[in-house]
Amino acid sequence: MEKEDLKVLNKGEEEEMELQGYRLCRWRLALVGLGVLCTGGFLLLVLYWMPEWCVKSTCTRTTARDAEVVLLRSTDEFRRWFLARVRVMLAPGSNPFHSLETQTTSPCSPSSPSCPFSSPAFPHLANGHTPHPSDGSPAQELIRQFADYQPTQIRYFTFHSTKYYWNDEVQNFEVLRKLFFGVNEIAVKVPSVFKLLIKEVLNPFYIFQLFSVILWSADEYYYYAVAIVFMSVISIATSLYTIKKQYVMLHDMVAAHSIVRVSVCRANSDIEEILSTDLVPGDVMVIPSNGTIMPCDAVLVSGTCIVNESMLTGESVPVTKTNLPNPLPGESGDEADNPYSTEDHKRHTLFCGTNVIQTRFYTGELVKAVVVRTGFSTAKGQLVRSILYPKPTDFKLYRDAYLFLLCLVAVAGIGFVYSIVLSVLNKVPAKTIIIESFDIITITVPPALPAAMTAGIVYAQRRLKRIGIFCISPQRINICGQINLVCFDKTGTLTEDGLDLWGVQRVENGSFLLSEENAYKENLVKSQFVACMATCHSLTKIEGQLSGDPLDLKMFEATGWILEEATEEETSLHNRIMPTVVQPPKQLLPPEPAVSQDQDMSAYEIGIVRQFPFSSALQRMSVVSRLLGEKRMNAYTKGAPEVVASLCKKETVPENFAEVLEGYTKQGFRVIALAHRRLESKLTWHKVQNINRDHIETNMEFLGLIIMQNKLKAETPGVLQDLSQANIRTVMVTGDNMLTAISVARDCGMIPPQDTVIIADALPPHDGHAAKITWRYADNLEDVCHVDEPKSQELYHFAMNGKSFAVIAEHFPDMLQKLVLHGTVFARMAPDQKTQLIEALQGVDYFVGMCGDGANDCGALKRAHGGISLSELEASVASPFTSRTPNISCVPSLVREGRAALITSFCVFKFMALYSIIQYISVTLLYSILSNLGDFQFLFIDVAIILLIVFTMSLNPAWKELVSRRPPSGLISGPLLFSVLTQILICLGFQTITFLWVRQQSWYTVWTPFSDACNVSSHINISDHNETEIDDHNIKNYENTSLFYVSSFQYLIVAIVFSKGKPFRQPSYKNWPFVLSVLSLYIFLLFIMFHPVETIDSFLEIVCVPFDWRIKLALIILVNAVASVVVETFILDIVLWKLVFSRDKQGSFGITPGGIDLRAYKCLSWLCCPRKTPKARYMHLAQELSVDPDWPPKPTTTTEAKPRPENGSTYQIMTNS
Repeated sequence: MEKEDLKVLNKGEEEEMELQGYRLCRWRLALVGLGVLCTGGFLLLVLYWMPEWCVKSTCTRTTARDAEVVLLRSTDEFRRWFLARVRVMLAPGSNPFHSLETQTTSPCSPSSPSCPFSSPAFPHLANGHTPHPSDGSPAQELIRQFADYQPTQIRYFTFHSTKYYWNDEVQNFEVLRKLFFGVNEIAVKVPSVFKLLIKEVLNPFYIFQLFSVILWSADEYYYYAVAIVFMSVISIATSLYTIKKQYVMLHDMVAAHSIVRVSVCRANSDIEEILSTDLVPGDVMVIPSNGTIMPCDAVLVSGTCIVNESMLTGESVPVTKTNLPNPLPGESGDEADNPYSTEDHKRHTLFCGTNVIQTRFYTGELVKAVVVRTGFSTAKGQLVRSILYPKPTDFKLYRDAYLFLLCLVAVAGIGFVYSIVLSVLNKVPAKTIIIESFDIITITVPPALPAAMTAGIVYAQRRLKRIGIFCISPQRINICGQINLVCFDKTGTLTEDGLDLWGVQRVENGSFLLSEENAYKENLVKSQFVACMATCHSLTKIEGQLSGDPLDLKMFEATGWILEEATEEETSLHNRIMPTVVQPPKQLLPPEPAVSQDQDMSAYEIGIVRQFPFSSALQRMSVVSRLLGEKRMNAYTKGAPEVVASLCKKETVPENFAEVLEGYTKQGFRVIALAHRRLESKLTWHKVQNINRDHIETNMEFLGLIIMQNKLKAETPGVLQDLSQANIRTVMVTGDNMLTAISVARDCGMIPPQDTVIIADALPPHDGHAAKITWRYADNLEDVCHVDEPKSQELYHFAMNGKSFAVIAEHFPDMLQKLVLHGTVFARMAPDQKTQLIEALQGVDYFVGMCGDGANDCGALKRAHGGISLSELEASVASPFTSRTPNISCVPSLVREGRAALITSFCVFKFMALYSIIQYISVTLLYSILSNLGDFQFLFIDVAIILLIVFTMSLNPAWKELVSRRPPSGLISGPLLFSVLTQILICLGFQTITFLWVRQQSWYTVWTPFSDACNVSSHINISDHNETEIDDHNIKNYENTSLFYVSSFQYLIVAIVFSKGKPFRQPSYKNWPFVLSVLSLYIFLLFIMFHPVETIDSFLEIVCVPFDWRIKLALIILVNAVASVVVETFILDIVLWKLVFSRDKQGSFGITPGGIDLRAYKCLSWLCCPRKTPKARYMHLAQELSVDPDWPPKPTTTTEAKPRPENGSTYQIMTNS
């Protein structure tokens, strides 16, 4: 591959791909066309399945600039190939990219380096007065310039609903949303049934089935061919119905509000009404006061909106969106200096698909928003794209299944050669040789395999639905059976959603007062502390009901105050100052007016002038308010205690602040700090509306603490204990305070009482100092000596916050792997950090489950192997699984069902493999005497036995409790291969014995239509009869009949042997459809064996054999059954499984299982799986760390990053003096 011509698209993003350019080559196309004709179209199918081969066989390499076809390859672990045709469009101007980029005013996409919002060239943009291309001389000049230019050809290709344009400046294809926006529409085209049918039928498996049916028809096996066609038609119809239904659902979900009429601001403040499909980035849309569904992503530039974002986040609590800050000239601040980005300015961005419930505005001003992204570029568009083009599920079971099928094909190849050689030696006609040799391939690869493999998953999905767990990705059910680590969000998942006010602790004169139960008191009604509680929130009234963040709601309710939202008319009376007013209930106010106050006490009202919404990055929110009748305003702030204290004057913060705070957080309380500042009189209403929050949130007075109690859900400790007993690690990932999180982790049993918690505090590099991690032990255990503790016990857990996690991930990447091995608490984690943590855990080979309430866990829920959202919605698009039960009891249920489905898949696969091999053995033995199984014998075996057994053996429900051992993750594992191979050998052995033994019998002769072995004394002169009556296919003979009986029982024996119950599924005897099917078949087969019925015998083409031979056959079948059960149950389950289980346990904890002699253990491990190191990286790391004398780090050490070499990072552990 020519590396210089290899381009990288979407570098560093999730959809990163390598791109190579190709040009169509005529002579190659002609050769391929000839090949397609010669192979009867089969080559065309191969090229359809293999895009890489298709491009390389029909094109020659060229530069990406001149490409007619591009070959794309994903850079993820799947390394998938895609091809796309390069098309040409005409654009005005000699250099349209340059012209439009420098002269238009459209806001850029979030990925761009700079943006007009922060550019001095567009100072009015934040107020909604956007210059438009139709306005002013620069635009007229632009149009004049375009008229002079000839159109330029621009090359582009479309991939996954995104257009990529060739850009000469960067010499690569790019997503250039600034220039070519297209229609603002998320178009989910529902493919026609015909298109879906063609796509489905061109699946390699259905092509193989078509080949099989043609072959059987040529060999006059019409009945079986019809049965397979019938099965395939049902399978295809079901598949088409499901796919079409999903497309229609997605289309309806997207189309419901995709086209609406919107008002757009034009030049000279004109407002034009257009269709939402005509919106382009840069348009200023007016948000109607009665709300709307957003048709695009837009950033608020004036006014405030109350938005329900449940469609995107699963969070049902409405959020308040405020306008972008617009600093006054000469002022600067963090938000003012940063270019606009969707992530940083989330609180100002209205996302596509979200529901604007109501808007807030001041008299005469409209609520305006600038369109920033349209179509598939929006947040909703990205979500729809992720559903339309999901990543393939990488699971060892499926990879191994293909490997196993290849092995079966290899076995079929041997049979193919064998049958040809045998037939040639016996001078069989050419037509028969071709049909019979190909027939053996169709026998070896079972046509019913896909339907059989899907059955277990479908049944599991149905059982999950019954217990309130909905699934939008059924293939993940199997993967859930492998989960060995679950991450939990804290608030709303482990603990109750709401918070209860436990008490308040006010501060006066720089020292804490005694804690009080509540603030609902007459003497506090006019205190700044209560005023802060009553005003510093983002609550709003929706249809007369208070709505907003649960914490804000509890805090406001505790004051007993009343919130009133002024109408537009009332707002104008108050000089546009008070859109929201709060006032205490009359019974709390003193009966007579206070001397110091001029106004009437009954009119004691506080108006909220401006809100600075809560920011998870800043960990605080603030409001500016004004008491009615006063000229000066007050600023109130609430947030994380450490942050709020840092914004206050030192003399107002009590000296024992840290100890008091630690006392509360260690008990698991959620602590919020309050602060106040009286603003200068020069700050008018207009100035406050445009001031930066940094000017407000400084030099404040510390008011005290609000202590909230977040109770554990009743089910939490029990579920976590169940998971722990099942060797499933549990991890807490939360946005809350670290000490609170550690306390909750201890309360719920995630961290046992005797275990040590090591807190990792990481600092980024600054002032020439390298990044470093300081280790400290929680609970003041520094004085305890940990050096002499045995390494064989897991006695420590790491805890860190989001900032430390980010520093460690960047500067100590190899240290991160060691930390996640014992990391139990991750606090103050941002949503994208939760996703990074999931990836880090998957990087050390954990199968990760994630359970959250869906609010800010979307990325993590989608990235985990099994993400469960606790939501009342039937199916959340954010997560593969959604549980209606609002607690974590759904997690063990999902793992149990996953394990049952996985074991079912193994059972079915093993059974189908044995079925094809047993039939292959029968046919191969019969080929040696130029015989075969009859059409109705095949039909009876494949339909009456196999289909019935496969669809009923999958019905075993999950075992009622989680056990500590996990099922294997792949088919290519010691015990499973041992199981399949031993059963193959047993079946081969007993069929061969039957085949050879029947020919040794005294009554045996070559069968003819007039042979009567049942009555040996009767001798008939065969030569008198017409020879034409003899069976052409030589189906009827003693070998065929004997092998038919033995093989039919073998299918049932392996079905029972493989249909395992405990410890992952309920025992088979509780699966009554399976028991009924097996019993019916046993009775039927024994009946026709010991009591021949002429009609059945002639239908199945079996011949009469002496009674003593039937007894011998029954004996062979009995011994076969005993051998199969002994090998599978005793040797496999008792010896091999226990050994593998002990290895798994040892890997999880990095220790040898207690009670096993080390030398004997090593010897057994070597015999079972001769590996020097465990397969999973986390097991390998655990082994390494168990002998590392410097691990875990001591409480007096600091780990410092060294200058990093090419790969990885290095660090050294230093002891503080």
